[in-house]
Amino acid sequence: MGRIAVTDGMDDQAIMTLENAGHEVASNHYSIDELLDGVLAEFDAVVVRSATKLSADVIESSSSDGSKLGFIGRAGVGVDNIDISAATQNGIIVCNTPGASTRSVVEMTIGHFIASARNIARADRSLREGIWEKKALKGTEIAGKSLGLIGLGRIARGVADAAASLGMDVHAYDPYVQSSPDWINMHDDVDDVFRSCTHISVHCNLSDETRHLVNTTRIGMMPGVGNDGTECGNHIVSCARGGIVDESDAAMALENGQLRTLALDVFETEPLGDSPLLSMDGFHGSPHIAASTLEAQGRIGTEMVSLLMEYFETGRPSTSLN
Repeated sequence: MGRIAVTDGMDDQAIMTLENAGHEVASNHYSIDELLDGVLAEFDAVVVRSATKLSADVIESSSSDGSKLGFIGRAGVGVDNIDISAATQNGIIVCNTPGASTRSVVEMTIGHFIASARNIARADRSLREGIWEKKALKGTEIAGKSLGLIGLGRIARGVADAAASLGMDVHAYDPYVQSSPDWINMHDDVDDVFRSCTHISVHCNLSDETRHLVNTTRIGMMPGVGNDGTECGNHIVSCARGGIVDESDAAMALENGQLRTLALDVFETEPLGDSPLLSMDGFHGSPHIAASTLEAQGRIGTEMVSLLMEYFETGRPSTSLN
């Protein structure tokens, strides 16, 4: 039986299942100093979400002589908070749960687009201040507009399906995808997506290649006019990773009118803290909760339990990333 550290929380039923199987589960969030001091070395496995950063230094400190750590589980999709190369060099298996939160993130993305087009967040804020902005808050429909997807993985394909059912024309850029449905307009150049679309949704990982991919130059390429001729303005949503959208550039674009709305669930620095975006009418956000539904967390927990059980039984889950 193993000792498992759960650093960013996990579904209660999943923890109970592990404990009933005889494993010891410690649910604690550790500071960066504790991580660098090797606190994880006493565990056989660790399960993280996005808050815990397992850098090369943290992994090295958790892999000293006598260390038991052999499994890192990412309860979610993105693994940019885990140095997989360092894990591999130290014989640590890395797994994630890529499909469990897809539906929740798809719905959150579409929700942000509808809230943007119909000024829902701004209307709520002004209503709470006693202001009746009925005439000022005329929105636009998302039907008849072009949606550009930056990345075309599981979540993006779900967003594409939902957007198409709402009457949007779907475009996408993903240099790593070999095939896509015929009704999605694929582009070889990311700039072409921005030139073609009034609505952009970000679905790629954060890397040197994608950092600040959404910037002043590309926002300036967006047409502002839908396929149906409506002057709908430009709208960007990201529920992917902070840092892909250059928040300073996006704030300037909101201020000068190049962007009508910006909706973010992820930020370059989390928690967000002070930001010029918070004072802008065209911005609304959420605190990295796209995958935070009861259903998604239950599925993530179930999938992570299966991965851990397989690891303790066989030494290597069949879906490991390294």
